[in-house]
Amino acid sequence: MPFPSPPWRLTARSWLSVFVLRATGRPDRPPGVYAAAFVDYRPGGVLAYHELLVGRLLRPLPGIGRSPQVRVTDIWVDSATSLAGGRALWALPKEPADLPLQDRPLGVAARTSFSGVAEGQHLATGTFTSLPGAALVPVPFAFSTSQPREDGSTVVATASGSARPVPCRGSWSFPEEGPLGFLHRRRPVLSLALRDVRLRFG
Repeated sequence: MPFPSPPWRLTARSWLSVFVLRATGRPDRPPGVYAAAFVDYRPGGVLAYHELLVGRLLRPLPGIGRSPQVRVTDIWVDSATSLAGGRALWALPKEPADLPLQDRPLGVAARTSFSGVAEGQHLATGTFTSLPGAALVPVPFAFSTSQPREDGSTVVATASGSARPVPCRGSWSFPEEGPLGFLHRRRPVLSLALRDVRLRFG
């Protein structure tokens, strides 16, 4: 499966929640700070597709000259091209899934709902309510991903760009028996809608 050469330049909107987990009940998901996100990559970038992912913060928020580093623990996409490229280039453990997205006006606010299903198994459902006009000026960001390969090596990929963050009310449902069951009944400490995302990855 051919895929674009890095870096990938993407445009998107995203819905993101942060969870602080003191225990997970799973040795492969240690306690820590996790983020769950749904991303709608839009036409205008090298690819357009949907993505559902969960990542764990490896390196704290930036000190001098340092940016956050994340380990993507779980990720699904509805694009075979994105799946092949993410695995080959950056060791991202992408899997295929159906990832429908629905926008609905709610008075002056906007409600976005999304879900994920892979091989007949429900992954997650999310609902975010925000005020579209509340988006701030574009805010720059930078981070990196650190992903292990099967041969024991590690692939570090850098990401940078900008987005307009919108505070919002976000709720998630993770089936207890699903692959994201360690987030079952967890409440996020922060939820954001990210508008006008401009991302350079890899």
